[in-house]
Amino acid sequence: MQLRKQLIVIGDRILMQLDDEQDRTKAGLYLPASVREKDKVATGRVIKIGPGYAIPNPNYTDDEPWSAPKNPIRYIPLQVKEGDYAIFLREQAVEVEFEEKKYFIVPQAAVFMVERNELRDD
Repeated sequence: MQLRKQLIVIGDRILMQLDDEQDRTKAGLYLPASVREKDKVATGRVIKIGPGYAIPNPNYTDDEPWSAPKNPIRYIPLQVKEGDYAIFLREQAVEVEFEEKKYFIVPQAAVFMVERNELRDD
């Protein structure tokens, strides 16, 4: 039996992979780490999202232990979706490393805008 690790994002948090192109300007100039750290805004791809904002379930009661279990928590889903390209406040992001890859954990409130590709039937 082999264990498989996975990342589970909690609440209104978003797991982002920083855009690789941020090391260089549009003209191809290399930006050192000291310059990139001063940036207030960053861009990246949304890898995973949490379930959303937790709200209590008004129909939940725990006074009937014989009944089927009910979920005591409901969630308001996030606007951001996996695969979106997002612009976010870097100062509110937390950098983490998982399996030798760097990611950022960002609250949805720190995201300004997303670019989403959707198929349309026109």
